[in-house]
Order: sequence, then structure tokens, then C-alpha cells
Amino acid sequence: MSADTALAALTARLTDLGSVLVTFSGGVDSALLLAVAHDVLGPRAVALTAISPTLPQEEADTARSVAASLGVRHIVLEAHELEREGYARNSGDRCYFCKTELFELARDVARREGLAAVVDGTIVDDLGGHRPGLVAARENEVLHPLVEAGFTKALVRAAAQARGLAVWDK
Repeated sequence: MSADTALAALTARLTDLGSVLVTFSGGVDSALLLAVAHDVLGPRAVALTAISPTLPQEEADTARSVAASLGVRHIVLEAHELEREGYARNSGDRCYFCKTELFELARDVARREGLAAVVDGTIVDDLGGHRPGLVAARENEVLHPLVEAGFTKALVRAAAQARGLAVWDK
């Protein structure tokens, strides 16, 4: 599959959704998703970044910078995954609790903002192995439009570089 084919599929999917809240880390996957969502949906595409002590300041700054460069409305909220018992245990499913915190916040924001769906930057390469965060996504009805469009990491990087996204090689 080419990046153009994947982008066409992503564009069609986002158009069908009509409005989205993108859980936005500032990484290349969610940055590409946010950029395309903004192109397709304009102000009906909103970014959400959850800030907590587990997120390095540099990552938070990158998310703010990328969202600003795209001209996207960017909501930044405090997350409290450290208060979740399962997260604090630091077991193999810790990601489940972190993502549950994020996706519950996102679901609430999407409802409040009148947005049709919460989407994340999961890609095809993320689907293998033990992925407790995907369980949290399913439980919170988070959609994965990059997966639906067939995006692998190589396709994401190619599309992000072609768009001139600063984080294309992150």
C-alpha cells in the first residue's frame, strides 16, 4: 500500500466521522492523524493532551508546538493515572490504567464539546503482542483510524515527512 492510498482511506474515514477528538501525544503517529483530521474537518478536529508527572516536559512542549503549528485547537488537561491503584502497582498491565485515565478524560471532553468520536494514533504495527492500552481503548470506544486506513510506521513517517511535520522522524 502507498502512503497516498492510506491517506485517501484516512480522509474518507475522518469525513465519515464528521468530528473528532484526537488523543495527541505529540508523536509522529498522532501528529499525522491530527494534521489530516484538521485538513478534513477544520475546527471539528480538536486535540487533547493529558499532562501528568509521567509525561516529560519536553513531550508536553512538543505537543503544544505541533498543535500550534497546525492551527488546531488544543486542550491540555491534567491526568491522574498515578492515583489509580493498578498503575501504581507497576505490573505488566500498567499501560491499561494509564490509557484508561486518558480515554475516560477524552470521552468526557468529546461529549462536552459535541464531538462524534475519540480517536488515537494507533497504527498497524501496534497491534501485535501484549497491548493492554488497546483493551482500554476498546472499553472506551476509542477508534483507530490509522489502523483502519492501513498505516504502518513506514507509511506514517513518509506521509508526515511529505507534509513537513517537524516530528516526522520522532
